[in-house]
Amino acid sequence: MTDMEKLRALLAQDRLKLGVHIRKMNSPGSPVYRTAENIVVPALLVVASLLVTRFVHFYAGFALLAVGCWYWLYRIMPKVKDGVFDRTSALVLSDERQFDLYWRTGVLSLFAEMPDGTRRAAARKDDWRAFVSELYDNG
Repeated sequence: MTDMEKLRALLAQDRLKLGVHIRKMNSPGSPVYRTAENIVVPALLVVASLLVTRFVHFYAGFALLAVGCWYWLYRIMPKVKDGVFDRTSALVLSDERQFDLYWRTGVLSLFAEMPDGTRRAAARKDDWRAFVSELYDNG
C-alpha cells in the first residue's frame, strides 16, 4: 500500500485530519482561487452602498454597508473557507506529486490523536510519509 493510499484511508477513518492554510490557497494565482467568491460580492456591496448614499441618504448607505459587511463576514466567508478547503483537499489528494508540492510550500498540515490520547501534528518541516506510516502501522 502506498503512502498516499494510507493517507486516504486514515482520512476516511477520521483518524487523521488534514489542515489547509486557507489564506495561501485563497489568493490569486492559486488553482483553487475563485474571483467570483472573493471580489464580485464585496464589489457589488460597495457599489450598492455608494448608490444608496448618493440617491437616498448617507445613513441608508452606511446601514446597507454595515449590514452587508456583517453578512459577508458571518454568512458568506465561512462558505468560501469551506469551499477553499474542499477544493484544496480534492486537489492534493488526487495525486501524490500535488500533495508533495503543497506540503513543501507549507500549505498543508496533518493532525492526529493517538490511541493513548496524545495529539500529534506534522507540518512542512516534518516527513508526512513517516507520520502517516507510523500512524497507519500503530492502528
